[in-house]
Amino acid sequence: METPEELKLRLRKLNAQATQAKMDLHDLSEELPTDWEKILAVAQRCHDAHAALMEARKLQAATTAH
Repeated sequence: METPEELKLRLRKLNAQATQAKMDLHDLSEELPTDWEKILAVAQRCHDAHAALMEARKLQAATTAH
């Protein structure tokens, strides 16, 4: 089990990863049709990053509610 400080650090890291993934997806969309082949990979990475962030936020909410 993570300490509250460890969870806070993990949330910060996950948030940075999710933000970068979102920016990568945005940049790719602006460059279309160039690199259209990368759409699925970039979108999947963005989805996975945000899913991990939301799970960590749920865990934080559950641990702070107790």
